[in-house]
Amino acid sequence: MKQQRTALVIGGGIGGLTAAVALERRGWSVTVVERAAALEPVGAGIALAPNAQRALDTIEVGDAVRARADRQGAGEFRLPGGRRLARTDNAAAVRRFGGPVAIVHRAELVALLAARLPASAVRTGATATLVDPGDPRPGGRPARVRIAEPDRRGPDQPVPDRPEPDRTGPDRPRTTDDKNKTDAKTNARGNGGNARHNHAATSTDLSVDLVVAADGIRSAVRRAVFPGHPAPRYAGFTAWRFVVPAPDGVGQVAHETWGRGGVWGTVPLAGGRIYAYATAAVPAGGRAVDDERAELLRRFGAWHQPVPALLDAVGPAEVLRNDVYSAAAAPPAFHHGRVALLGDAVHPMTPNLGQGGCQAVEDAVVLAHEAGPDADLGAALAAYTRQRLPRTMEVVRRAERIGRLTTWRSRPACALRAGLLTATARLARDHALRALDGIADWRPPAGTYAAGARGTRTAALREEQE
Repeated sequence: MKQQRTALVIGGGIGGLTAAVALERRGWSVTVVERAAALEPVGAGIALAPNAQRALDTIEVGDAVRARADRQGAGEFRLPGGRRLARTDNAAAVRRFGGPVAIVHRAELVALLAARLPASAVRTGATATLVDPGDPRPGGRPARVRIAEPDRRGPDQPVPDRPEPDRTGPDRPRTTDDKNKTDAKTNARGNGGNARHNHAATSTDLSVDLVVAADGIRSAVRRAVFPGHPAPRYAGFTAWRFVVPAPDGVGQVAHETWGRGGVWGTVPLAGGRIYAYATAAVPAGGRAVDDERAELLRRFGAWHQPVPALLDAVGPAEVLRNDVYSAAAAPPAFHHGRVALLGDAVHPMTPNLGQGGCQAVEDAVVLAHEAGPDADLGAALAAYTRQRLPRTMEVVRRAERIGRLTTWRSRPACALRAGLLTATARLARDHALRALDGIADWRPPAGTYAAGARGTRTAALREEQE
């Protein structure tokens, strides 16, 4: 009987979980290792353009996402005083890209993905360190990863003396570092031979066929496999995000407002909630002297409604702030040995096209498509790099260009920017969507119903918009 291939996914975010689901559906035995104590994503809303929805359709998650998404209507570009520069809507997105944009809370997407994995497949509160990337050639050595996690036995339970059984699978190691386990047991017993547990961490070496590095913008795996590659660079602005119940009088029209060196965005979510985000051109590493809500009030409190109403509705602890980083250069590849990198771990980008999460989802389904149960792994990983590296780096460049426009501060430059937006919007009805040409119309290599086969929610939305 042929042995099932094993994969270890480092990182339980949207990209990592999508990869885990997609690989599991392709016949892999998958384990996800997440450093956090639970799969509780840090973030707020996420815009899933048609390209990401098509990718999710290949793992039968797309319809569930659309069912939970707000039915977006109009979207507007404005100035801080309220003047409208341009307008678009989901009907335009359907015409241009074959589907609407779906806005959901990140936590809902994470829950949908995690629910499609066996409960035993996700190990939280654990850290993974790449020890050996392995050799993907037939008969080559497997990848090796060291997993460190707290011993979860209760404080009054003795440490067992019997050896661990010989088990297989990514969460049942084929090879174990016996010295690490012996040292952990000795530490747990203490100097006097006490058989009570002291919550010391234990570590185990796992040998797996494939490692998927989805460990984020500060990826330790990226640094390990490409030690000379430049780290992501600060994009020149920081970002704030929060979600609140819609205050009275706040409508369901999304808007993005560009001011001098700053942007504010408001997006309706399902269930009467509002996702708000803001950016400002400031030095890296800054924090408010009091709290981030107060900082938003100072910067945006005098802007048009609903900005003041939303700031009145949010509490200081509910505002998230993160500096924005972008890839400094294209990496040599998206794989090394038996390791595949995806999402922010390999191509971090500014949020200006709303494609960070979307591109991670694309990465995941392309990787799983290439790495079929009988595929030559070395060839599959090379194909993954060929497909994903040029595409994602082009998205990185496009997002950066827009991000730089948002940092303009001088009055003449901002006036010119506003004039150009207004003029182009009058000349081309769907001009605001042109930045996503060649991005949002992407289709995955695997078959999908997202093109609009009758009987699907995608088809129904298209028919409604048309």
